[in-house]
Amino acid sequence: MDSTAAPQVGESPFAPLLPGDPRRPLGPRDPGDAWVNGDRGRFWGRFGSAGLLVHDPAKGVLLQHRALWSHQGGTWGLPGGALHQGEEAIHGALREAHEEAAVPPGNLQVLFTSVFDVGYWSYTTVVALALQPFEAAISDAESIELQWVGIDGVGGKELHPGFAAAWPGLRSRLTEARGIAGRL
Repeated sequence: MDSTAAPQVGESPFAPLLPGDPRRPLGPRDPGDAWVNGDRGRFWGRFGSAGLLVHDPAKGVLLQHRALWSHQGGTWGLPGGALHQGEEAIHGALREAHEEAAVPPGNLQVLFTSVFDVGYWSYTTVVALALQPFEAAISDAESIELQWVGIDGVGGKELHPGFAAAWPGLRSRLTEARGIAGRL
């Protein structure tokens, strides 16, 4: 694949491995790791994608600074990625966040999900509360950095365009859910 050309259906979005760059993946690891194209654009994840927005009341929201070689690289978003065939979005988001940021799935309470659906592809944001503080850690090649960011600071980051569009609604729902959870 020419690294300047957009990947086609079934091709990896990753540039070829370069000498001295062991962090860059070599290609698809699962049949879901492929682009899908349609009249609303090109999206990653043959079976859809999901990401985890985890909130720790003391630390903020866990954000991932996306690797430069990835689609929309250099922007900030959520740990997440392509779903496996037949995988539920919540499970996929928890799996991806564990793979990419060492997020302990047993330490979370899912508050709600939000789905962006274009008909032939969907992205599910799973919003969860950290029940106990934990240290996120880069555990694969898809992150430059992980950072806990206060809710008021998220919009100040250079966000992935999809996350940037979704953040105002997610923020509102998270703020409401936190208020309800705090009264339980």
